[in-house]
Amino acid sequence: MSLFDDKKIIIIGDRDGIPGPAIEECIKTTGGEVVFSSTECFV
Repeated sequence: MSLFDDKKIIIIGDRDGIPGPAIEECIKTTGGEVVFSSTECFV
């Protein structure tokens, strides 16, 4: 059983850090459902 089983996940990645799609791929392996994923630039 995972912490993210049957959870809906919102991902906001950072352009200079970890991008959203990379986090999304990790979350998919834990059983969570990604409902929104984006990579933003925080200046």
